[in-house]
Formats: sequence, C-alpha cells, structure tokens
Amino acid sequence: MPPALVSLTSSRLINAYGLLVCIVAMAAALYLQHYQGLDPCPLCIFQRIAVIAAGLFFLIGLVFNPAGLWRRLWALLALAGSASGIGLAVRHIWLQGLPPEQVPACGPGLGYMFDVFPFMEMLDMVLNGSGECAEIDWTLWGITLPQLALATFAALAALALVQLLRPQPAR
Repeated sequence: MPPALVSLTSSRLINAYGLLVCIVAMAAALYLQHYQGLDPCPLCIFQRIAVIAAGLFFLIGLVFNPAGLWRRLWALLALAGSASGIGLAVRHIWLQGLPPEQVPACGPGLGYMFDVFPFMEMLDMVLNGSGECAEIDWTLWGITLPQLALATFAALAALALVQLLRPQPAR
C-alpha cells in the first residue's frame, strides 16, 4: 500500500473519524433540543447514550492507540455501541411508520420511569415505544431524525469494523 494511504487508515485516524462523527451527532442533537425546541423522546435519549458509548470507545482508542488485542477490544466495544444504536434507530423508524391507529399511547416521561419502575421494566416500556416516539417533528430533505441516526450509526459501525478486521500493521 502506498505510504499516503497507510496514514489514512491508521488506527489513530480511524478512531479520530469515529469520535468526530459522535461529536457532530451529539452537537446536532443538542442544537435541535436547545435552539430548535425539539425535546427528545425516550428512544432518542437511548440513541444519544449509544452515540456517547461509541464515542467513548473511539476516544480511548484515539488517546491510547492500542495495538493487537486491545485495539480489537476497543473496536468491538465501539461496534457494540453502534449496533445498539442501529437497533434503537430501526425500532424508532418502525414506530414512526405505524398507521395512526396502531401507535401506542403516550407514556410517562423517562425521568419518571427511571424513578418508579425497575430498570428492565422501564427498558421494556421504552422499547415498546410511546406516542411521542412515533411523532415526526423534524426532517432534513424528507429524512427523519431516526433515519439520520441510523445512517450515523451505520457509519460508526463501519469505522469500528474497519478497525476490528484490518490486519495489525508492522511496527
């Protein structure tokens, strides 16, 4: 491989790309919340947690630049965060595609559910969705926020897979 291409696929640079995608995704989510007045639904909040988790593992890979098994471990953890985000985004897209008569009723807020229900029951309630998760409040060129989140998580998963599957460079 030519030297210029080797540097574009270095472990540190791949982790920097992943971290940058996570930072941009969170900045966009916070902008929409605080400046456009879009309050996140419970599924949106869990998707944010998945972005933060993936970003944390990309950050660790960037800072420590591990080799061998450690590089693959951090890539696998970033992939797990991205994959959970993919699952949440797909569920969110599915809820938004339901006919109005099949949309679940609006449930209590996430803070209330955390306070009142055991974790697994609260998680089940969030994943079953509520009416607020089925609302489409904002689009970009006809693409909804969960669809944009799915594309973001797919990019993060691709970066983590590149990091996980690529051969160990000679030192």
